[in-house]
Amino acid sequence: MPAETVPEGGTPATPDTLWRRYSEFELLRTYLLVTYPYIIIPPLPEKRAEFVWHKLAADNLDPDFVERRRVGLENFLLRVASHPVLSNDKIFFLFLTEVSTQVDSRLKSLSAMFRVKNPDKRFTALKHYSDELNTVISQLLRVRVKVADRLYGVYKVHGNYGRVFSEWSAIEKEMGDGLQSAGHHMDTYAASIDDILEEEEHYADQLKEYLFYTDAVRSVCRKHELIQYELEIVAQDLVHKKQQKEELATGTVRIFSLKGMTSKLFGQESQEQRESRLAALEQSIQEGEETLKEKNTECHEFVQTAWEDIERFKEQKDKDLREALISYAIMQISMCKKGIQVWSNAKECFNKM
Repeated sequence: MPAETVPEGGTPATPDTLWRRYSEFELLRTYLLVTYPYIIIPPLPEKRAEFVWHKLAADNLDPDFVERRRVGLENFLLRVASHPVLSNDKIFFLFLTEVSTQVDSRLKSLSAMFRVKNPDKRFTALKHYSDELNTVISQLLRVRVKVADRLYGVYKVHGNYGRVFSEWSAIEKEMGDGLQSAGHHMDTYAASIDDILEEEEHYADQLKEYLFYTDAVRSVCRKHELIQYELEIVAQDLVHKKQQKEELATGTVRIFSLKGMTSKLFGQESQEQRESRLAALEQSIQEGEETLKEKNTECHEFVQTAWEDIERFKEQKDKDLREALISYAIMQISMCKKGIQVWSNAKECFNKM
């Protein structure tokens, strides 16, 4: 993927071409996922052709697919560059301007799933929303492939009409010109299907982008689960330490423990030992309360910043998909009008016979 270098001051330098491999784009996106876990990171286009109408080339080296992927990678950069936070990232700037990017390849996305006791209902609903959006777009893409296959058959039927009319015109003297003209209209109409289906791939790519966006949404949910899990672990540890302090201060043991059994066998510990342990527990409890406070603050800030970006994403998604579907509908209407015009022209040819 070529990119022009622009100096930090904003003044364009001598145009220069910078090549990036797809894996470098993957590395950049992984870096963004780890660095900004509260942001819905734009997705990359598919690395291999999927949801492609079977009569179009699905080869990863096919020039049309490579061009569509290039446009998708360019769109990814534009999405990042237009984001109010991601656009200011230094690594992203280096990715666009430096020959060797400084992104650390050892960074890995936090994708482990944790069982939290009190999950946030908003993020639970967001996961369901993401899953449903993924399902709906996947079904829409599959239906589109089936419709494209049927549409291809309709257009090729017109090609058969054109061939029959052309052959018929050769044996008819009085009707020959009309049949030949009608056959020409049919042939022209049939030949346009390949360009139409190729244009449809552009709208399919827009749907695929938001299909891949759903994984970015789930990534934000997983990060929140991790923060919530860590918060609950700290809270649970603090409760346990407070219980230990109470047991040590009163001399009662609520549950079976090795320490309690040892005390029964070998006698109670001295007053100095108990006071030393109490002091250590009080210090540990104080540190635990500070940690719990920090985790609560971290969780609150994450939810606030993440939800702002989620609302931004939903607004952008509604706008983009609305425009894409309206444009697709307009294209379909235009295609139907051309079909009507073809048969109107054929009718005129038949009337002149």
